[in-house]
Amino acid sequence: MYSVKEIFYTLQGEGINAGRPAVFCRFSGCNLWTGREQDRQNAICSFCDTDFVGTNGSGGGKFATAEKLSQTIADCWPENGGGKKLTVLTGGEPMLQVDAAIIDALHDHDFEIAIETNGTIAVPAAIDWICVSPKAGSDLVQKSGSELKLVYPQTGSNPEQFNQLAFKNLMLQPMDNEHQAANVKAATQYCLEHPHWRLSLQTHKIIGIP
Repeated sequence: MYSVKEIFYTLQGEGINAGRPAVFCRFSGCNLWTGREQDRQNAICSFCDTDFVGTNGSGGGKFATAEKLSQTIADCWPENGGGKKLTVLTGGEPMLQVDAAIIDALHDHDFEIAIETNGTIAVPAAIDWICVSPKAGSDLVQKSGSELKLVYPQTGSNPEQFNQLAFKNLMLQPMDNEHQAANVKAATQYCLEHPHWRLSLQTHKIIGIP
């Protein structure tokens, strides 16, 4: 049984794949915050900007089998749309639910699979694109992948500590809070001074899409 908050077709808004069409599957639940506002202050990830509680979002629900879930994702891709199909498994924390069955089912539907994870649970090698967004105070288990995307600035988590990990791309993403303008400026300056890091902006918020 898979619990999914929402499934929707959009453009990837962040990271190296920004601008690429994708079907997002947002799994319910996370191991770093309950998703309840009363618990935010004491959560490991207190700055999360995503609603991942429940299964009541658009396209969401309980899916009894991997085939039912993968078919729902496949139905979101434009008919005769062409191009390489991409699905992004996100959350919450998708690795609480992602297993071999859903990976195989999505590959059977000819999807390239990307995952956005906090890195506290090892990701199967069968996932095509691994994006890890580490959170200060958590135990980073997944130390390699396609992309490390660090929300910045983040108390207790500095870019330097990730330089030697086996990620193909290092991305710095300004934290979206009341200090956003200052965060963008700080992240921009850091990337200019450390050019092995690249700036990631949340373009979906800028252009007003999911």
